[in-house]
Amino acid sequence: QVQLIESGGGLVQAGGSLRLTCAASGRIITRTSMAWFRQAPGKDREFVGGISGIGKNTDYADSVKGRFTISEDNAKNTVYLQMNSLKPDDTAVYYCATDNYRAVGVSTKEYEYEYWGQGTQVTVSS
Repeated sequence: QVQLIESGGGLVQAGGSLRLTCAASGRIITRTSMAWFRQAPGKDREFVGGISGIGKNTDYADSVKGRFTISEDNAKNTVYLQMNSLKPDDTAVYYCATDNYRAVGVSTKEYEYEYWGQGTQVTVSS
């Protein structure tokens, strides 16, 4: 089993920054790709970005490109989502996810991820 725990959410004013953390434990494969999704009230969960297990290549949704950055600390089995220039539209519950087998590339499709964290709320006030 794999456990993912997100932290770092909170309330921030527009233009501010937050860093989310996703700590993985259990039978996690070291070089597996990881992703961040988010779900705003009344909307479907959507892909935010991800980092590949091999090569550490990153991919981002157009809505966050240039503002969000994903990084990883393999020694700690931890993935980070640095969010800058936050907007009210970024308000959502943020989830990290992994399928624990993909090493090359990042999938943007929610149904391809087997393991999810419980989510952390990010609220951006105008």
